[in-house]
Amino acid sequence: MTKSSSEVITCKAAVIWKSGEPAKVEEIKVDPPKSSEVRIKMLCASLCHTDILCCNGLPVPLFPRIPGHEGVGMVESVGEKVTDVKEGDIVMPLYLGECGECLNCKSEKTNLCHKYPLDFSGVLPSDGTSRMSIAKSGEKIFHHFSCSTWSEYVVIESSYVVKVDPRLPLAHASFLACGFTTGFGAAWREANVRKGSTVAVLGLGAVGLGVVSGAKVQGASKIIAVDINDMKREKGESFGMTDFLNPKESGKSASELIKEATGGLGVDYCFECTGVPAMLNEAIDASKVGLGTIVLIGAGMETSGVINYIPLLCGRTLKGSIYGGVRIQSDLPVIIEKCINKEIQLDELQTHEVSLEEINEAFGLLKHPDCVKVVIKF
Repeated sequence: MTKSSSEVITCKAAVIWKSGEPAKVEEIKVDPPKSSEVRIKMLCASLCHTDILCCNGLPVPLFPRIPGHEGVGMVESVGEKVTDVKEGDIVMPLYLGECGECLNCKSEKTNLCHKYPLDFSGVLPSDGTSRMSIAKSGEKIFHHFSCSTWSEYVVIESSYVVKVDPRLPLAHASFLACGFTTGFGAAWREANVRKGSTVAVLGLGAVGLGVVSGAKVQGASKIIAVDINDMKREKGESFGMTDFLNPKESGKSASELIKEATGGLGVDYCFECTGVPAMLNEAIDASKVGLGTIVLIGAGMETSGVINYIPLLCGRTLKGSIYGGVRIQSDLPVIIEKCINKEIQLDELQTHEVSLEEINEAFGLLKHPDCVKVVIKF
């Protein structure tokens, strides 16, 4: 262990003290990495709507807590057992791992690894404790998943880290840590959209735009996007959308409009990206009888809702998705390479930029009709 990896670092981070309260930029202390961990100096982060859930105590109310699960940084120090990354590497801290050996990893059908799972505990797996604390009081701070990217420094298990080709812009790497990849992967890995098929996307945020992009790469013949914000039309077109529907303008439901646009049949694949419970039934109704596949991606403040089961009994398939089914070692590098080669264009995602001190302003920006992604520069 090098000298730097044995020292406690004092830095700033955005801390949520209580559910629903604004973030407060605090001076914190970040412990050295333990044997299988790395400490990362964050270079760039971004906001995802899941961070709003975290700030409101979902899925688990753990406070004080540092949110953030999208970001990219440089490895500052490593534990003595870490061999896959080294000091100076540019990396993405992620909330899933891939061991390649467990039942799920060997199946190649899912990205939900048994050994390195999605963790809601707010602590690191090596010893069940946090590496972050308030500088003045010493009070421990909970992590958000395994990440907490809204901090100048973070410590994370090395198995949840992926090296990033430095040719990829930092902001783009941050977007790939959750939102866009979740959508792209849902079309590619989760649904495996067939060439020539029809697709509908409910909600044109970063996740929805990822679905549009993934469906285009997969060769979908018709990609319908549904959103109540007309300013999203141009964004959708830039990623490959063929049709834009706004239910507010017609007085009809999303499913009715999608059926009208597909000769009454509905689509082969429908992706629910809004997190609004009622929209799941719209997604089901918008898909083809006997053939339709519905992928649930969006998450919101409401964690349950009523599903109309009759349409599902009529031969449709409904499935959920975490990170679009993308495996961080087997699949994510493929997406990164496509971005570097400009096969996937991410420039249109960034609409705003803030400093860490302006984090609460960033929440306000998310409500702007033209906002897609807000970047946090350190």
